[in-house]
Amino acid sequence: MLLDYANERLNARVEGMSDEEYLWEPVPGCWSVRPDEEGVFRAELTHPDPEPAPFTTIAWRLWHMCGYCLQAYSDHFFDDLKRDRTEWPETVAGGMEKLNREWARFRAHVVAMDDEALTGLMGPQAGPYAEFSYHGLVLHALDEVIHHSAEIAVLRDLYRHRAADGGLPSVSAA
Repeated sequence: MLLDYANERLNARVEGMSDEEYLWEPVPGCWSVRPDEEGVFRAELTHPDPEPAPFTTIAWRLWHMCGYCLQAYSDHFFDDLKRDRTEWPETVAGGMEKLNREWARFRAHVVAMDDEALTGLMGPQAGPYAEFSYHGLVLHALDEVIHHSAEIAVLRDLYRHRAADGGLPSVSAA
C-alpha cells in the first residue's frame, strides 16, 4: 500500500536526526514548535496564513503532517473527537512517536473502508469539500505526507551542509 511506503520512507529519512536539527531554523522568522506561556510546546500558526507564509522547521512540518492532517482527519471524519491539535513534542523522538501513532490510527480507518465507503461523499461535515469522496481525503493525506517528507529530506541535506555559523551556505554568482 502506498500509504505504508510513504510512511516507511519518512521514518528511514528521519532516522538519526538530533533534536537540534529537528528545531533548526535555517532562516530568520521560521515557524516552529515553541513553548507557550504554560510551557506546553505548540506549533505556530495563524489564520489566515500570512503572505508569504513563513519558512518552517522540520518539527513544524512533522506537526503539520500529523496534527493538521492525519490526526485532524481521524478526529473529525472517523472518531468525532474535538482535541487541541497544536500541541506537539519538543523532541524528534516524541514527534515521530506521535506521528506514527496517528499514522496507524488513520491507516486503520482507511483499511476498514470498503470501495463503496471510499468513493462515498464526505458530506456536510466536510464543509466546502462536501462533494469530495473519502478517496480524495486519503489522496490528500498521502500528498501531504509525501511532499512534506521530501521537504524534510531537503532540510536534512541543508543542515548537514550548513555554513560554519549554523546558517545556510552562501551562493556565489558564477
